[in-house]
Amino acid sequence: MSAVAAPSSPVTWHSRAAQLSIEGRAFVDGRYVGAASGATFDCVSPIDGRVLAKVASCEQADVDAAVASARRAFDKGGWSRAAPAKRKKVLQRLAELILAHQDELALLETLDMGKPIGDSLAVDIPGAARCIDWYGEAIDKVYDEIAPTGHEVLGMITREPCGVVGAVVPWNFPLLMAAWKLGPALAAGNSVVLKPSEKSPLTAIRVAQLAMEAGLPEGVLNVLPGFGNTAGQALALHMDVDVIAFTGSTRTGKRMLEYAGQSNMKRVWLECGGKSPNIVLADTRDLDRAATAAAWGIFFNQGEVCTAGSRLLVQDSIKDRVLEKVVEVGRTLQPGDPLDPATKLGAIVDTIQMDSVLRYIESGRSEGASLVLGGTRTRRDSGGYYVEPTVFDAVAPGMKIAREEIFGPVLSTLTFKDVDEAIRIANDTIYGLGAAVWTRDVTTAHRVARALRAGSVWVNCYDSGDMTVPFGGYKQSGTGRDKSLHALDKYTELKATWIDLS
Repeated sequence: MSAVAAPSSPVTWHSRAAQLSIEGRAFVDGRYVGAASGATFDCVSPIDGRVLAKVASCEQADVDAAVASARRAFDKGGWSRAAPAKRKKVLQRLAELILAHQDELALLETLDMGKPIGDSLAVDIPGAARCIDWYGEAIDKVYDEIAPTGHEVLGMITREPCGVVGAVVPWNFPLLMAAWKLGPALAAGNSVVLKPSEKSPLTAIRVAQLAMEAGLPEGVLNVLPGFGNTAGQALALHMDVDVIAFTGSTRTGKRMLEYAGQSNMKRVWLECGGKSPNIVLADTRDLDRAATAAAWGIFFNQGEVCTAGSRLLVQDSIKDRVLEKVVEVGRTLQPGDPLDPATKLGAIVDTIQMDSVLRYIESGRSEGASLVLGGTRTRRDSGGYYVEPTVFDAVAPGMKIAREEIFGPVLSTLTFKDVDEAIRIANDTIYGLGAAVWTRDVTTAHRVARALRAGSVWVNCYDSGDMTVPFGGYKQSGTGRDKSLHALDKYTELKATWIDLS
């Protein structure tokens, strides 16, 4: 797969945005349809506060129709019983179509969510295509098993698709997070009902049509825009949904578990919140590199990242030097026009999230942390929602900004005296999604990595990885894993077949 060359001028992107035709309807049983009630909601761009489109506001009736369509498609077997090599070709064709429409999808992503167009082009869209392609390529290379039994019996262990998967995805990486669910779920032969966030539904709606063009049978993929307390809840409670795969807040993830218990005990897989510690030890070989990575680890994507390195733990003897560099980098990352390719920091997704971030900043001030950078809303004249990169020093572990997920460009700096104290502070959280340690000592690196209670640990880097390694959390950061072959475990049932040969 090859990427498509992108226009470099902000004027070009603004003119393209003005000419863009946006689809806002749901996608059910192979076609675009309005919500059964006729209700819509405004899709507002965080760039400038303008309404991008009227989007179908799906509810119970729409969920019923989409799940019924998905079940019919599954039972018919055109996809669920297709040879893996056939599913492979369709998914790889879908990946090619995503790249062929890269400019359009990147523009939708930026307009809808507020991230810089450069990130949409370089990260989100190619990452989504890579994910779909990777699972397509992998699925005809996953073997079943024969149990080690005596000669008089045959024990077979086979994987089968679960059935209908309800995928509920967040707004921070709209298409990429959808792909992390769609790739393994579709590759395994399931039908999927996808519920994108009401804050950023546009790329999911568009990709549904591309999936049909790629050859996915009608009903195998349905997309229902709508709100969490209507469409999302109805999907999670539905008696004919076999699996819920959710990425979002820990609070909502707990509700998903409740909904499963209240309905049919459907499997629930969760990728939830984080408060990731980024530990910098005094023996780190390149402190400037560590500090630069720490800055990008919290400010990338406006801090709206579940693995954001929101807690910077620095050994006391080097704290001033590291913090100075972090602030220096932060000053270069002031929010700009997301449609300008030179912009590195974009808009917060909506007013609700912006106000939440600003309240956390005020909390940090009131609890006695030292504000050393940022802390205010900016670019007010744009009509959009922008918050400066914000850095706090002298943060105590018990402060609200050190314990709760902010999901914005706000960094809490804490100090420690030795490795044991660093580990203790790092693990003192309800979350366990990501963590990092910087050190030149290989023994210390292994010791700390093993001690950190997190699903991903980075050593001398931050938030690195690719499709070959699993992603997910410990504790209240979730259950199950996205990415890698391990993700197939979420979307398949293991069947043991015991045959008497005597």
